[in-house]
Amino acid sequence: MRNRRLVEIWVGVFVAMGAAALFGLAIQVSNVQVFDARGGYELELRFENIGGLRTRAPVTVGGVRVGRVADVELDSSTYEAKVTVRIDERYEFPEDTSASIYTSGLLGEQYIALDPGGLDFYLRDGDEITLTQSALVLERMIGQFLYQMGNDDD
Repeated sequence: MRNRRLVEIWVGVFVAMGAAALFGLAIQVSNVQVFDARGGYELELRFENIGGLRTRAPVTVGGVRVGRVADVELDSSTYEAKVTVRIDERYEFPEDTSASIYTSGLLGEQYIALDPGGLDFYLRDGDEITLTQSALVLERMIGQFLYQMGNDDD
């Protein structure tokens, strides 16, 4: 009886550890930042098309995450997507930095890649990056290709 109870306790411990590991994996995969209390500064970017870019998407430079997308909204006067990103306070970028939206991985997660410029003046909280490249939309590219193929037959 005592051995059976001990085995049941150990099985319960292993099941709890497995559940905790699955929960941790789910948090990691879903890109949720639980303990991210670092400060930083916000920059504003404007794009014609952001594709499937979402809040909390990474902002990278050379593959290194330097921040995250804080907010995505539509500017009702210009009808452009206004993206606010939060950059980690450890990083500074020149004012002529450009931003592009790329797709990574098999699932097509989109992220913003920054390409630092060469000016000696740096971006500060609330500044806007004006050199942006929108996301490539596969459907639009296929449509343009098919349209061009149809015109070549003439």
